[in-house]
Amino acid sequence: MLSVRAVRAAVRAGSRRVSPRVTRLTPAVATSLPLRTSQAAYSSARSNDSTTRAAVIQVLNNVGSKREVKQYLSHFSSVSSQQFAVIKVGGAILTDYLDELCSSLAFLYHVGLFPIIVHGAGPQLNKLLEEAGVEPEFEEGIRITDGKTLGIARRLFLAENLKLVQRLEEMGVRARPITSSVFTADYLNKDKWKFVGKITEVNKEPIQTAIENGYLPILTSMAETREGQVLNVNADVAAGELARELEPLKVVYLSEKGGLFDGNVQKISAINLDEEYDHIMAQPWCKFGTRLKIREIKELLDTLPRSSSVAIIHPADLQKELFTDSGAGTLIRRGDKLMTAESVADFSDLEKLKDVLVRDREVRDARATVDRYLEFLSGRKFKAYFDEPMKALAVVLDPAPDQSYSTLATLTITKSGWLTNVADNLFAAIKKEYPSLVWTVKADDENLTWFFDKADGSIVRGNDVMFWYGIEPGEELNKLMREFTLHGRAMLGDSNLESRLHRAAQIASENLRAHFASGSVANQARGYSTLARRPVLGAIPMGAFSRGSRRGFATETNPNPPYGKKHASNTQPSRVALIGARGYTGQNLISLINTHPNFELRHVSSRELAGQKLEGYTKKEIIYENLSFDDVYEMEKKGKIDVWVMALPNGVCKPFVDAINKAKESTSREDNSIIVDLSADYRFDKSWTYGLPELTKRSAIAQATHIANPGCYATAAQLGIAPLVEHLGGQPTVFGVSGYSGAGTKPSAKNNVELLTNNIIPYSLTDHIHEKEISSQLGVDVGFIPHVAVWFQGIHHTINIPLNKTMTSRDIRQMYQDRYAGEKLVKVVGEAPLVKAISGKHGVEIGGFAVHSSGKRAVICVTIDNLLKGAATQCLRKYSDALDVTTTGRR
Repeated sequence: MLSVRAVRAAVRAGSRRVSPRVTRLTPAVATSLPLRTSQAAYSSARSNDSTTRAAVIQVLNNVGSKREVKQYLSHFSSVSSQQFAVIKVGGAILTDYLDELCSSLAFLYHVGLFPIIVHGAGPQLNKLLEEAGVEPEFEEGIRITDGKTLGIARRLFLAENLKLVQRLEEMGVRARPITSSVFTADYLNKDKWKFVGKITEVNKEPIQTAIENGYLPILTSMAETREGQVLNVNADVAAGELARELEPLKVVYLSEKGGLFDGNVQKISAINLDEEYDHIMAQPWCKFGTRLKIREIKELLDTLPRSSSVAIIHPADLQKELFTDSGAGTLIRRGDKLMTAESVADFSDLEKLKDVLVRDREVRDARATVDRYLEFLSGRKFKAYFDEPMKALAVVLDPAPDQSYSTLATLTITKSGWLTNVADNLFAAIKKEYPSLVWTVKADDENLTWFFDKADGSIVRGNDVMFWYGIEPGEELNKLMREFTLHGRAMLGDSNLESRLHRAAQIASENLRAHFASGSVANQARGYSTLARRPVLGAIPMGAFSRGSRRGFATETNPNPPYGKKHASNTQPSRVALIGARGYTGQNLISLINTHPNFELRHVSSRELAGQKLEGYTKKEIIYENLSFDDVYEMEKKGKIDVWVMALPNGVCKPFVDAINKAKESTSREDNSIIVDLSADYRFDKSWTYGLPELTKRSAIAQATHIANPGCYATAAQLGIAPLVEHLGGQPTVFGVSGYSGAGTKPSAKNNVELLTNNIIPYSLTDHIHEKEISSQLGVDVGFIPHVAVWFQGIHHTINIPLNKTMTSRDIRQMYQDRYAGEKLVKVVGEAPLVKAISGKHGVEIGGFAVHSSGKRAVICVTIDNLLKGAATQCLRKYSDALDVTTTGRR
């Protein structure tokens, strides 16, 4: 939730930039508000809108991604102000959640959105009637409203309306009470319900006037007859009639429950009425109030454009519901009925299908490529999913004979399809029929977070991301990941339309270059890259992770700056032996070395895989070995290895290390090898160098022959705390959550996906080995509480840091930017980083920088990929520094 304090802070952030000469209008009380205010006065009062709006949007970015916020703001701003949203507020919300409601409305107001508020006061009315000795009466769920009840209700509604208006004004929101002249009604049934109305007409003028003059309209649900008699109308009914008149994009019902719930008491995220209405109404849990609410909403939406939707949410979640793809409550929409096709002939309009497949893919030969693709589909078993206007289209191929998973061959969705949630409906339909699925997406796709939400796991290769769901960890998944690491989306072959279009674009580009090369411009300098594709995830481009950082490489603020290219001197590939290659870290390290020009695998040892061919390594053929201590001794003695990497469980590698050390003592060679241990065995041994390059002196790593690789949790925690160590006012506490790959490949409760689903498991709540490691390296006591969650790879730390002096968020963020200036694998961001964004990347993201209102406590968020920067990438950095080469091998 965005708090009242956040609202005020955002408004102040905008206000600070306003010239002091600007007149600030005093918030008006409801009863004294003029019906109209001059446009000049409104313009003066709102002259700081642009800065306030920018400040509020910045805060909104903490709720959703910048892409989501921008997209939905644009969508909501595309209609007239009164067509944005109608929000119905129940009486219980006004009593129990007034501040949360006003905070949410203030944010909408300050970004230029004007929802129309209709409130009731049912619970308050019941209480007042009981105090007055009047027994509340209902018939068919409708309150019988006699004269005495009506009088009490009218005074109550005016008071509640005034309370809401005043609280909004206190938050800098100009709000106008509208307590009459909007709803005209006849008696619903005077004999039966007395002064209860049935709305016959809605007058939009008071609402439009309020919005045009910069006020949020706050309506009661009271109506009048044409003769002026006041009638009581249910607030839900009033909001519905108002929506029918205005046809808004959103109709919001605020509920203390926060949504609708199914028979398992699980919140229903979305209901697509065209697809699901009959099914839901037939469920045994769909009864009483839930059944009535769904039926009434369907009747309402049937009268509104398909672009309209209804949301049932808690007031604290209003921003999340409106500005994120995932939402927060229950979203109900008519949707577009999905259709399917299992052959090309099933499509009634083949030309329309071709147009849809070509759209947004403006490459040479696209039409011909699509024609060839449809010919390919004619010989394959597939199923296509699409809505009638084809705002969304997906083609799923059945599994190949040697696979258990299906392939999403192509997916195309219009902007309207995203915003109206057709994409969600389509994907839900696919998931019902295909229990496991693989697909690829470009890493710069603006809807990447949506794909992360739909997947169980992902892996990044260059500018491609492969996603999957329903594939259990094991050899099939490992093979799939290796294939993708080697070939990218090309692994899908002709089945993937995007791959075909990419190849067509490459061929066209090559032909164009050949044309120019043969002409008069042949000797001009090239303006394009000769790389066919970006390096795979193993290669770490210099500065790639820090791209987009607001600071340059002014490393004078960093006490331990990177060496840079001038220190790279090694000209021969270093020979690497990997002991313990079966685990996830070992596999990732193999991928890294495979793409690194300065390292070459010579030996890979694994007791379980001995005798098998190493898949995914292309520099030479490698057969897994089961190296003994004696084998290691002889290889070291003969100088066959430059780098030994111990990727073994804790407590296992000592005999190998002893054998290497013994061999070193028996020879007088000066080019002794380097040992990098990935376990925790030597992290507390003072004779070993602790290898965290950003915090350990790089000169020490460069001279080291025995390097202890930091733990994944410990790396992220130390980087998240280090800049504030001298400002600590107490013990920092790290709440860490890791994906289950951190639990290794040996089956246990911590990597049991079934147990982890819809769950989070805490473990080693005190005295975890990383707690000792973090505290030892930072020189201060740190509390560490680890957890494991259902995603595969990636860690998120939320770090609570007491401060010994008052500091601001800006101060702290500047300290982190200065401390890590020039660091290629540390990215300092403003908002809290996401695990989904770091998975498959080589660096660490640090953000959040929230500060308590006292100024004496900060909360920092850190994310890291536990298999890369938390293990394999970290290891590569260490022996790169020790062998005097750059991480990428560039000189």
